[in-house]
Amino acid sequence: MKKKWNKRHNVSPMKFILGGYCLVILVGTLLLSLPFSTRGPGGTGLTDCFFTATSATCVTGLIRFDTATHWTLFGQLVILGLIQVGGVGFMTIAIVVMAFTKQKIGLSQRVIMQNSISAPQLGGIVRMARFIILGTFLVEGIGTILLSMDFVPRFGWGKGLYYSFFHSISAFCNAGFDLMGTETGEFSSLTAWAGNWYVDIVIMALIFLGGLGFFVWHDMLSTRLRFARMNLQSKMVLSISVSLVFVGAICLFVLEQGHALFRGMGFGQQFAASLFQSVSARTAGFNTVDLGAMTEGGQFVMIFLMFIGGSTGSTAGGIKTTTFWVLCVSIFTTFRRKKNIEAFGRRMEEEITRTASCVFMTYLLLIAASSVVISSVEGLPMLTCLFETTSAMATVGLSFGITPTVGMFSKLLLAFLMLCGRVGSITMLLAFSSEKRAANSRLPLDKVQVG
Repeated sequence: MKKKWNKRHNVSPMKFILGGYCLVILVGTLLLSLPFSTRGPGGTGLTDCFFTATSATCVTGLIRFDTATHWTLFGQLVILGLIQVGGVGFMTIAIVVMAFTKQKIGLSQRVIMQNSISAPQLGGIVRMARFIILGTFLVEGIGTILLSMDFVPRFGWGKGLYYSFFHSISAFCNAGFDLMGTETGEFSSLTAWAGNWYVDIVIMALIFLGGLGFFVWHDMLSTRLRFARMNLQSKMVLSISVSLVFVGAICLFVLEQGHALFRGMGFGQQFAASLFQSVSARTAGFNTVDLGAMTEGGQFVMIFLMFIGGSTGSTAGGIKTTTFWVLCVSIFTTFRRKKNIEAFGRRMEEEITRTASCVFMTYLLLIAASSVVISSVEGLPMLTCLFETTSAMATVGLSFGITPTVGMFSKLLLAFLMLCGRVGSITMLLAFSSEKRAANSRLPLDKVQVG
């Protein structure tokens, strides 16, 4: 299949995906640079427009300016459109439009679609694209209705419905952009809703569903939520996702006891805040507490959760839950001296460990190197920079507030990390790698001791 692609086209699917995201970012940058996209006179600088468009397209949420107070309604709708395209994938939308207009969908388009959403097989890719679009609109619509129950009485019909619509899309796509700057102060996110269980649960549900992945959705519906009948990936995703949410919440709840983060909060508010941040850290970017007041232990837990992220084929970033699961199982497999990696009564393919290790090391090296560079250039603490770069690479959007203050070089570096995180480390590596055929011969074998 790849051989046929290369004969007919000069661009590989990986390069096409990367180029597609870059094109979307370019269009978003130009639209945001228009004078009527900004509330103040003079418009917004091209670099800041590029950074914002990248953050929205890569569904990250790191921002240079408060979304509500800096951008006009037109600018906000541009950002929302970029979030939607980045969340479901530009090729998903393109395939659905082609199917709706009765255009022929060739093999090349199907291959790109398969790579863009990490589909396990090429068959049924058009039906899956329709399922993704319809499922996304359905969940976002339900989220809008549920949020309006709180926002409409609070802000009125017009603003309440618009806020509900915007935050439902932002939460489901794990983007983290909010419009609360005009209501509770710039860069305040959802801090005014700390302890509001209704809004917190709706936002958390949208984040969680968006981070599960569209193939897990499909499998859950096909098996009617019967865990035993689900495929291996769905079992892995659901088990590790639920575990990370509650383990993260408990760790944050315990580590922040008696410190400034929970000052003035009751038990219920503290647990709600811990649970919300545990869910949000898995690539959503909303916060109901002041992250600047968090202890270093809490910050490390957040970095850990951000690094893992959501699931393959979802709106989330990070190394992905399946990658984390495979690496953990590999440790136990080595410890027990087993030959095969097994989980839930199934054996995984032998190459899965090599792929998982490649993803892990790529993320780790990029985050570590970027943190050192930004810390040196900006003169900021290393842990603060590590938090920011992990947030960018994992497309989370949580921040200690340093993004609006960094220089142009650091902005461009964070934008590059966001793009890497959304496109995927493997896709980025393959997009920039040469496509030389592998030699049939094998080099002589020699043993190397590790560990």
